[in-house]
Amino acid sequence: MTKTVLVVDDDPTQRRLIQAVLERDGFAVAHAQSGDEAMQHLTSGATVDVVLLDLVMPGISGQDSLIEMRARGFHQPVIVLTATGGIDTVVKAMQAGACDFFVKPASPERITISIRNALSMGALKGEVDRLKKHATGRTSFNDLIGSSPAMTMVKRLGERAARSSIPILITGESGVGKEVIARAVHGSSERAGKPFVAVNCGAIPANLVESILFGHEKGSFTGATDKHLGKFQEANGGTLFLDEVGELPLDIQVKLLRALQESEIDAVGSKRSIKVDVRIVSATNRDLSLAVKEGRFREDLYYRLNVFPIEAPSLRERREDVPALVDCFVRRFNVEEGKSVVGASAETLAYLTAFEWPGNVRQLENAVYRAIVLADAPYLQPHDFPAISGVAAPPPEAQATSFAAPSSGADTGAPPQDSPVRILDGRGHLRTLEDIERDLIQLAIEVYAGHMSEVARRLGIGRSTLYRKVREQGLDGLLRNDDAGLEEVAA
Repeated sequence: MTKTVLVVDDDPTQRRLIQAVLERDGFAVAHAQSGDEAMQHLTSGATVDVVLLDLVMPGISGQDSLIEMRARGFHQPVIVLTATGGIDTVVKAMQAGACDFFVKPASPERITISIRNALSMGALKGEVDRLKKHATGRTSFNDLIGSSPAMTMVKRLGERAARSSIPILITGESGVGKEVIARAVHGSSERAGKPFVAVNCGAIPANLVESILFGHEKGSFTGATDKHLGKFQEANGGTLFLDEVGELPLDIQVKLLRALQESEIDAVGSKRSIKVDVRIVSATNRDLSLAVKEGRFREDLYYRLNVFPIEAPSLRERREDVPALVDCFVRRFNVEEGKSVVGASAETLAYLTAFEWPGNVRQLENAVYRAIVLADAPYLQPHDFPAISGVAAPPPEAQATSFAAPSSGADTGAPPQDSPVRILDGRGHLRTLEDIERDLIQLAIEVYAGHMSEVARRLGIGRSTLYRKVREQGLDGLLRNDDAGLEEVAA
């Protein structure tokens, strides 16, 4: 997704110059001519990824604006602009929460590098925060990506269920993120910060299920050289997440039912029951009601687990969340792989949104991971997802074409056609106007078979002007032998 930069400066000329630099590099730009206007923009809920803040402005100064932003809980990276680079000014700005500064006027490279570094630092901080929440069991529904109606319903149901200890059964296809929902339930409940223990019931060997879930005493069977607590006791006081609960053997289902009803377990080889305080959240990608009819799942356990069902939607049912998910994965894998990819182009997002995603969010995550590892351009292109877009990587000399930044406008949902006239060079910078014009004229002559009157009409220039440009650009060899246009120019 396109990153948005809020430029706060009372000088309209400076704002326009910075806007031209940023839009050339694919950023969207919002304007504010004062600190008060900047605060109104932020509080309106508009998307802002980075703030460029002038320190000297009429009314509330940039320094005071920065302090107020942090006081109100706006944590976007802030880069301060100043006409004087005194050390005292810089120190005060950094102490107030700025991440970088530059002295006006700054070169375009200095501006873009500063913004990219700020985005990288923001992504790193976000990833650290995510890992902290994950490790401490404090993931909440605000951390779930997506604002589609299907995901909004999941969040609403999950938040209500989290307030009690009611058993929850999360259903949905493989890869939709059932464990993420379970962690959000735990992190939004009174048990947040307590243990969250996840068990994949389908991955445990049948002869070890009882021991792993309920524990065993030393010497209770061959190989039991030490006492093992089991997952129920590990999760005591917290939440036990039973993934793929439909894979449990029937004899273990009996013990699980008793554990749920009596809040106590019997470890293998133990002579007494052990009281446990555990909230059960289970998940399955199968139809448990059908398994009950077929005798593969106990009916009484099914009703005990399915007290509060939550249906996790497939990615096909919430395509509008794909751009936000891609943006989230890009930030994460940038940190993990040390890359600096800005996002995905509009054309790429159109392909990703239209894809069926049989593997759901997990498949999308892995596809973005692969693309990040292979990407050389600032924006992910369709050829970075060949299995999805069907677009092969261009030859090295043509790759500059795919470096174009995404449009900041609304996506149409249909992949746009490639332009045969390259706008950017091999390093991702704009080519000269003369080179672009030469390629455009050459293309027009080829498309219209050398009919210069039609070429001139399509290009919106006079016929004499066209012949002059053909001569200046050295394209004489493309003209038809019977064309006397060059003599017209010479005359």
